Amino acid sequence: MSKALEGVRVLDLSHVQAGPTGTQLLAWMGADVIKVEMPGRGDITRGQLQDVKGADSLYFTMLNSNKRSITVNLKSPKGKAVIEALVERSDVVIENFGPGVLDRQGFTWERFQELNPRIIYASIKGFGPGPYQDCKAYENVAQCMGGAASTTGWEDGPPTVTGAQIGDSGTGVHTIAGILAALYQRERTGRGQRVEVAMTDAVLNLARVKMRDQQRLMSGPLTEYPNKEFGDAVPRAGNASGGGQPGAALRCAPGGPNDYVYVIIQPPSWEPLMKLCGREELITDPGYATPQARLPKIPECFSIIEQWTMTKTKFEVMDALNAVDVPCGPILSMKDIYEDKSLYERGFLVEVDHPTRGRYVQVGSPIKLSDSPVEVKRSPLLGEHTDEILDWLGYGTDEIEALHKEGAV
Repeated sequence: MSKALEGVRVLDLSHVQAGPTGTQLLAWMGADVIKVEMPGRGDITRGQLQDVKGADSLYFTMLNSNKRSITVNLKSPKGKAVIEALVERSDVVIENFGPGVLDRQGFTWERFQELNPRIIYASIKGFGPGPYQDCKAYENVAQCMGGAASTTGWEDGPPTVTGAQIGDSGTGVHTIAGILAALYQRERTGRGQRVEVAMTDAVLNLARVKMRDQQRLMSGPLTEYPNKEFGDAVPRAGNASGGGQPGAALRCAPGGPNDYVYVIIQPPSWEPLMKLCGREELITDPGYATPQARLPKIPECFSIIEQWTMTKTKFEVMDALNAVDVPCGPILSMKDIYEDKSLYERGFLVEVDHPTRGRYVQVGSPIKLSDSPVEVKRSPLLGEHTDEILDWLGYGTDEIEALHKEGAV
């Protein structure tokens, strides 16, 4: 069975997380992703957070499945010639270097267009045009400056970043949307184009409902929030969604750090919830019977429900609530998820063999295509495919040997 992106070649000049997240998705969809790395060192994440001595870290392996690796010295004239040959034969180039790094080495958008008018050149930067465009950004910087951190956490606590990598991985996914759109448009125009995504822009896009609430705040307090007082900016609201349906994380037995279940109170949910909690009298009580009556008492409502959830495990609560169509979800730890057999059965968690580190678990593709199934393969060793790719470019055996000796590859 053919792959959705079979025949698409991606020159991956990206590193760390934002770019590799996106190119891994492209590789899973069938693109030939050629990862370019520095000779001798490679992507810096190969050596970061190592848990197995002498082996690529999980940080690297989790972001670089299904790719080929070539080592090229971008500062060497002959190394640059290799890159230019690859650009000529590629459909997409993606990079997330600091502002101006590639330009200073002669790899500008204009140069890429000269080499290949059909090339799609995707750049990931920390910030868009403006006062911060020359500044570097990292995951948590993007979360802070994209509006997420100021709206996350508890009202009386500090701004908080989320464990989900919305700055890096979130930007990678946004970039792939742009690349796929550009590939589609190229079918009509025959021309490549530049795709640019800023990390802070991607974070703000993911936090757009908070921008919604910033504008609603101008008309008065946000009554769906549990906060008692409101200033001139959207507040932190703990685990409340801030949407139309109140929700909270409630304690469960036996009382461990992740023994919680998130419960949402929708209008039809109140009656079954009160029956489960043994508080049937509150179904018709005028002080609780309607959403409008409950709104000022939301903390009290959840306290009533929590008295019941504390008598059961989070999974028992989920079973009971789903049986009566009450939206809920247990707080799953990474250990819970790692040990969830159903995720392996459906191929979202995949055990992969690696020649130096042994077996490890890889998160699979969250995107499922019926005619383009994903086969998750291990990440490449540093420079594993260098000679293979050079041979494909037309370099002879002696030329390849000379490139190695000169440190060009």
